[in-house]
Amino acid sequence: MPKTINMMVGKNLHWLLVLGGTAILLIVISILPHDAEATRTPDFTASQPAPPKKTGLKIPSRPDNKAEQLASTPEAPGQWKTATVKSGDNLSLLFQRNNLSPQELYKVTSNKIAAKQFKRLFPGDEIRLRIDVNKLTELSYEFDLGKSLHMIRNEDSFDTKIIERPLEYRTAQATATINDSLFLSAQSAGLSDKLTMELAGIFGWDIDFALDIRQGDNFAVIYEEVFLDGEKVRDGNIVAASFSNRGKSFQAIRYTDSNQHTDYYSSDGHSMRKAFLRTPVDFSRISSRFNLKRKHPVLNRIRAHKGVDYAAKRGTPIKATGDGKIVHRGKKGGYGNTVIIQHGSTYSTLYAHMSNYARGIRSGSRVKQGQIIGYVGSSGLATGPHLHYEFRVNGSVRNPLTVKLPDAQPLPKKFLADFKQQSNQLIVSLNLLNQTNIALASN
Repeated sequence: MPKTINMMVGKNLHWLLVLGGTAILLIVISILPHDAEATRTPDFTASQPAPPKKTGLKIPSRPDNKAEQLASTPEAPGQWKTATVKSGDNLSLLFQRNNLSPQELYKVTSNKIAAKQFKRLFPGDEIRLRIDVNKLTELSYEFDLGKSLHMIRNEDSFDTKIIERPLEYRTAQATATINDSLFLSAQSAGLSDKLTMELAGIFGWDIDFALDIRQGDNFAVIYEEVFLDGEKVRDGNIVAASFSNRGKSFQAIRYTDSNQHTDYYSSDGHSMRKAFLRTPVDFSRISSRFNLKRKHPVLNRIRAHKGVDYAAKRGTPIKATGDGKIVHRGKKGGYGNTVIIQHGSTYSTLYAHMSNYARGIRSGSRVKQGQIIGYVGSSGLATGPHLHYEFRVNGSVRNPLTVKLPDAQPLPKKFLADFKQQSNQLIVSLNLLNQTNIALASN
């Protein structure tokens, strides 16, 4: 009996210990940190490795091209040098000066991305080269504002990418009343020479800036300033402008349509651009006007002056006032070196007394409005350097200063509503600027 009791107690004690141990184990497990991913049963039958455990960080995707691989490439060996492009330079000469072999040049230029950027180098451009024992290991070239070509060696070739830093565009404005000259007044208002030339270009079809500017004329300009890394690097485009000349006001709004065509338009959607420029030379002085009864200064007798003379320094560029075809290029009696352009079937223009012709200008070639066709001189019957300019309609001479110039094509009707929506606020801003300027000028 006692033996039986002892056996029963022993068995019960055994199961008590087993149950107690299991309970303790369950309690321990329940209070330990629980990770579902860590306790998942591995799938040893999968042919691909299990996905990485999610940690809340973005797992970088595998680079699918060399440009992306380049971003994670370790720094190349060697020392950096800065090579400055000189006049007449090309990449071959630049490599020679830095003791880089023709083989190194070939490896760079055989890269299509690099070859495209090195087609044209300009004096003053800087190319940074990292060189390790006459071997190019890395190259950096800022070919445009905020855009750089970056190449890094990968054995016998180069991994290449274009790095772009974002540009920031801010709006600025200026207004002034002309008391002396356009340039001086614009300078006083804070406009650069570049913006002043653009302003004159926008209104150059309606205003003769050599003849028409008067004291008391005024202008207002809204333009962009371009910033890179928080610093202003240049002026951008003129967004909107107005010009009051001799009591007549003009407004121009820059607009880009859905076809990515950009131009300047008046508030009613008419192009500021005309079929002809009003003047073929910039900011020159008129020395002789259109006069059919003028006494010739060399021949000393009455001889019709069928055009306008613009006095300018020898070598001043002469621009074609309209698109057309050159029908004469050469000497023409007292006109000296002359170019005649036919503009369709109705109009023609003549440019005389040139010192020389622009490269590529020959009879039969086509030219665009604003293209340089020659340079001011005094060839033929001329007392000094100037341009003689004539404007003909159906073969008959007209006064270039007063002839009504044909308009260019207006903004297509399908863009007119969008243009109006974009231009309304700009026009309000221009009007406020003008009112402020007038108020200041009157005080």
